[in-house]
Amino acid sequence: MRILNADVDLDRFFQRLARASERVLFLDFDGTLAPFRDNRHDVAPYEGVRERLNAMLTAGRTRIVVVTGRVVEEMPELLGLNATPEIWGTHGWERRHPDGTVTGPNLDAATETALAQAVEHASALELGDRLERKPATVAIHTRGLSDTAAEELLERARKVWQRLAEPSDAQLQTFDGGLEMRVPGRDKGTAVTTVMDEMDDPVAAYLGDDLTDEDAFRALDGRGLRLLVREQFRQTAADVWLRPPVELLQWLDRWHEASQGDL
Repeated sequence: MRILNADVDLDRFFQRLARASERVLFLDFDGTLAPFRDNRHDVAPYEGVRERLNAMLTAGRTRIVVVTGRVVEEMPELLGLNATPEIWGTHGWERRHPDGTVTGPNLDAATETALAQAVEHASALELGDRLERKPATVAIHTRGLSDTAAEELLERARKVWQRLAEPSDAQLQTFDGGLEMRVPGRDKGTAVTTVMDEMDDPVAAYLGDDLTDEDAFRALDGRGLRLLVREQFRQTAADVWLRPPVELLQWLDRWHEASQGDL
């Protein structure tokens, strides 16, 4: 574990957590709770993660919110928990409440057209399962390709998608393992801000690995602890760097212990 922000005192943070009346733990999935796989459908949390999250859900002292770029509908099975927590999917465009109700985007015609055209043009590249249409984005996944092949593929897609994106104000964003055309207006920070505003000054933390998690880190600035979870360090707005899985599991244990009032 490495402290990145000199103003952060973890002992003081967990003391506050133990005394808190409300707690919220935001968790990215791919690269944070679960290791990356070449096949994005063949993914499971690190060993030990499910047991720790199930313990928190059973105790009921922490509001757990999963924030992911994946679509909401695939997350309950991938998480594999005894109870499904709140989930924000598609970078803040979908929300699944703990009772199972889901709200999603209502896009204008120009945006829908741009996304449909992005799928059409990318289909000509014969990507198969590497092409994914989500409710408010289209993604090309390159994990498993060589660096050269991945860059060549993304460059071809980027040239076409940039022309399609401009009339609809859609945005192109690189993520760890691909490229995405995204509808602007929401991101992972949207999930963080919405949940925090629903609560009365909770003790909060966000765990994430990717560049898309930086939106959430910025949204939590001054309102909670921000943790970068990845093997290799990169520049970030996070306060703490954890290497998974060992340091991740240790940190989840400490959160759960403190949330029980045990220090």
